[in-house]
Order: sequence, then C-alpha cells, then structure tokens
Amino acid sequence: MSLKGKLNRMKKHLSHNQPNEKRQKAVEGQPQPVTADNIPFLKEWEQLGAAPYHFEDSFCLIREVTYSLDDKHGLYSFAELPKIIEAWNKSSIQHSLSAKGYKPHELFFFDTETTGLSGGTGNMIFLLGHARVFADKVVVKQHLLTNPGNEAALYKSFLDEVNVESLVTYNGKSFDWPQVKTRHTLLRDQIPALPEFGHFDLLHGSRRLWKHKYERMALSVVEKEELHVHREGDTPGFLAPMIYFHFLKEQNPKLIEGILTHNELDVLSLISLYIHLSKKILSMDAVKEHDEKYALARWHLAHRDVQEATKHLRELTGADFEHANQAAFDLSLQYKRLNEWDEAVRIWETLFESSDVHLALKAGIELAKCKEHRQKDARSALSITESLLSFSSLSERDTKELEKRKKRLLRKAGQ
Repeated sequence: MSLKGKLNRMKKHLSHNQPNEKRQKAVEGQPQPVTADNIPFLKEWEQLGAAPYHFEDSFCLIREVTYSLDDKHGLYSFAELPKIIEAWNKSSIQHSLSAKGYKPHELFFFDTETTGLSGGTGNMIFLLGHARVFADKVVVKQHLLTNPGNEAALYKSFLDEVNVESLVTYNGKSFDWPQVKTRHTLLRDQIPALPEFGHFDLLHGSRRLWKHKYERMALSVVEKEELHVHREGDTPGFLAPMIYFHFLKEQNPKLIEGILTHNELDVLSLISLYIHLSKKILSMDAVKEHDEKYALARWHLAHRDVQEATKHLRELTGADFEHANQAAFDLSLQYKRLNEWDEAVRIWETLFESSDVHLALKAGIELAKCKEHRQKDARSALSITESLLSFSSLSERDTKELEKRKKRLLRKAGQ
C-alpha cells in the first residue's frame, strides 16, 4: 500500500477528525487556567492580607504584613536594626555575623514550614516566610503552597523577592536552605536559578553563647529566655505538617492561620535575635554574666580575633565561675601571642600549682618551654618537667613527650 493510502486509513484515528462531541469532552478533561473565580475562599484570604500569584497555569498565595519601625518584638524595636548595621560598618571587629558593607534592607530574615523534619525529596516546603527592614517599615511576606502541584508558582514568587545580599536564618544552613535547594533542583527547568549570597545562621551564635544555660537551643527557647518574647495562642511548629495536610483537603484559610502567625513571629524573632547577638559582640557592656563573657571570648578566638578575645578574658581575671582557670589559661596564650611574656608566665606559674591536673599539665609545659627557649634556663625547665612526670594521670603520649624533653634538658644542663 502506498504512503497516501496508509494516511487515508489513519484519518479516522486523528484527533482533529473526531466528532465535535468527543473533541469537546477532551477539552473539558484538560486542566483549566487558574483565575480569581476558581480560587477557593478568595475573600477570606484577602481578609488575611493574602493575594494570588499566578505563574503559567498554577498559582500560590502571597501574604503581606507590615510593621512600623517603632514596633517592638521582645526587647527591641525594629528601629534598632539600622543602628546595629551602622555600628557594624564602623567597627573593626572581624566576625561571621558582621554586617559590614551591608544596608538594613539587604538582610533577608528567612524561615520555612515543611511537611516533615527530615531532608530529601520526600519532604516538601509549603510556606516560605521572610522579613525585611526598610527605611520606613518592616515588611513580612509569606509564600503559601495551596496545592502540591503548584510548586513552580511558589518558588517563582519567592525568587522574585530574593534581590538581597544575605540570608539570616536559625538552622537555615543545615535545614531550610538545603531544603530549598532540593526542591529547586526538581523544578530548575521551570524557574530562575537560585542566587548566591551570604548566610548568617543565628543558631550557631546562640549555641556558642548559651549552650551552658539551656538544654535545648530551639528558637522558641532562645526567644523566650533571651529576647523576652512571649507568644500567646501560637501553633507549635511540630503540628504544622498535620494541620497542613488537613488544610489541603479543606482549603479553608482558618485551618492554617495559626501556622502563618507562627512563621510570622519566627521571622520577626530573627530580627530581634540578630540585634541581640550583635550587641553582645559589639559592646563590652552588653555581656554581664561570666560564663557568657567567656563563651564570647572563645567565639572571638574561633575568628582569630586576638584583640577582642583578650579584652573579654582580661575582664574575667579573678572572677569566680566554673571555667575561671581555663579562661586564665586561654588569656595566657593570648599574652604569649602578643609577646607579653611576664603576664603569661605569671598565669602559668599560678596554674602549675592548681589542683586542676589537666590545666596544671598544660601550664607546666608552657612554663618549661618558656624557661628553656626564652630564658635559656635549662635547669629550671628540667625541674618543671620532672615534676610533670610525677603526675599520676599522664597519657602515654604526654609521658613520651615529657621523657623526650627531659633527655634534651639533661644534655643542656650538663647532667
């Protein structure tokens, strides 16, 4: 059979030759474009400050809430943030939370709500919340997924907003942003690429300063104890997945209103917490408690900022708290780096006589090294080393190193 004949036989199977009735049914079975007329509870959403965002044949909802700069969230008004940014820009402190070079509106205070706490493609983000502080107001925006099939609209609406320099999150480096990246990978052919920017994760700073005080470092604990934020009628985060799945069936905004409020308060707490942590870092007077001051000093040491660390460690000289001896030893090492040897030796001699065997060992080793190499006093260094070898709790490695030192010092002392 010729090609023309085969095509004629197939004509009756081609869609454009179907009867009109059948063609009409096929069209009716296709997804219909999203319009304001077929968004459930649209008036109720509008009353909550939410409006639809359309992208191709899907949509999400964007809710917007504004605050005055004079409004307070816990200890601080939002007007404190521009002052903090200005202080960072004037400061010479090198720190991972430094906003040097930033303007207030370039910080993007960000939090998500998800269908679970685990990672991977099985976990879906249904709410992306963020706050920004502008010259005249604070704007909170939330991007809500009302149907799992509309993720492209959710992330497109979000990426339209991310013209910022840095994220500010709480555990966002480990959870929120990796989740965004995972979901974005699944949609990357439909939406713009993720931008590159800095990231301030306030969980790490909170742990450094307050892990000695609180068993749990959840944002709810930190905001209550440190920021004096007291929530009333808040929907706990762990209930969010269950409530969201119920919402997907009913679509009633009242079901999810509590989660929206919870997320809104979370991003506002990030603003206050960034102010709070920055004040601790930038002002000597902001830290009163000894353990917290020591934690701050160690945080500066982690950033290799000897000058700032030494300031705080000096303030702890003579203080009575659990880690006083360790703080003194850390201070001695800063004196050593600064070539203030008399101060360092004074601390080592004191710690060498202390009942803390671990610190006495470390102080003794430093003292012996100083006697041998700086003061060229091999006999004194040998005496200290022999005393250290008498310690009962030495490790095999410590013993080996001290024996090696002893042999060398015996030769230098002519014994």
